[in-house]
Order: sequence, then structure tokens, then C-alpha cells
Amino acid sequence: MSVKILVIEDDAFLRDGLCEMLKKEGYNVVTAGTIDDAKECFLKEHFNLVILDVMLPDGNGFDMCAFIRSKNENVPILFLTACDDEVQVVRGLDAGADDYVTKPFKLLELLSRIRALLRRSKASVYNCENISVDINTMTVKRDGENIFVTPTEFQILSALIRNSGVIVTRSVLLENIWDEGGSFIDDNTLSVHISRLREKIGAEHVVTVRGIGYRWEDSQ
Repeated sequence: MSVKILVIEDDAFLRDGLCEMLKKEGYNVVTAGTIDDAKECFLKEHFNLVILDVMLPDGNGFDMCAFIRSKNENVPILFLTACDDEVQVVRGLDAGADDYVTKPFKLLELLSRIRALLRRSKASVYNCENISVDINTMTVKRDGENIFVTPTEFQILSALIRNSGVIVTRSVLLENIWDEGGSFIDDNTLSVHISRLREKIGAEHVVTVRGIGYRWEDSQ
């Protein structure tokens, strides 16, 4: 899956320049010029990184940062700030930002910081709406509460949520998922695991694509 970045910047010239640069680097880019537009985008789509200007026409980036953190604890946030005043920087970091770049900035520096944040965020945690999956600790949370899944159910869930919105075929799951004894599961057993997983995390998340496989979806 391509990396999707949300750029929130009211300066149209800078916004378009960032969008063009990031697309050349292979990133999928969505842009917004106001907080209202940014909130609408953020609530509709899943992003791997947010680039956020401090000064926006309908508010400030600190409030937007707090809003993002209230919805997603793990998405990296990179602040763009017009000055490197320590108070402003600290305020941004306290609001939940992971890093900041001062304007005017060098494109190579910005790209380097973006890659570093993406490397760190790739680590382990996937969030889709009310479900959080930590690959390293093999824990699953629903609405902030831990829920028990078997190792096999965890493998299936991880495969689906890592490919959110994309069909994962039954053949791919059957080839890559194994049971607690280390044996590959068969077709009927996969159906049973899917059914149990739906009961635990919500049937609306695991959509059956008839005759092909399954797709993870955020509930509408």
C-alpha cells in the first residue's frame, strides 16, 4: 500500500509545491487549506503522516494537532512553523506533534524528516477507527479495551488491517496463516476463524467479497 500523507497548509503556492514534491517521491497526497477541510479529510480517510502548518485561517495548528491526537494516538504529525521560537516549538510538541520544520525549509531536510517519522511509525501499531492492533505485543483493543483473540485470529486480523480497504484473498490467507501447532489452516477452518473474529471486533469491519476473500473496512 502506498503511503498517504495529509498536508494542511493555507498558502496555496507552498501547498501545491509540497504536493508535487511528495508525489514525485511516490507518496499519495491529500491537501487541505483550512482546519474544517482538514478535519473532514481526516475523518474520512486513513493517513500515515500529517504535515501541519501552525497558522491557519480558521484556527491554529495546535488545536488541529490535539484533534488528530484525540482520534488517532499514533499517526506521525510534522509541524511547519514560521519561526523556531522555543515556546512555539514546545507548544507544538506538547500538543502531540512528533517533529517540526521551520520555514523556509530545505526540501531534502523535510524529506529526511518525513522518512524518519514513517520508519518509526511503521513499527507496530495499526489503528482503524475503534480497533487498535499492536503487532509487537500481539494485543488488540476495541474502543480502548483489550479484547482476547487467539494467535490464529490475530494473524488474520493483522493481515486484514495492514491492507485496509484492499481485498485479501482466501488463498493468500490460507498460504500465510497457520494454527497454534504450526500447521496451515484449511478452508473450512478459515471460515470459522473469520466468524469468531467478527464476533469480537465487529462484523462491519470484515467485509466478505464473495468468491474472492475479505476486505477490512471502517464502519460508516
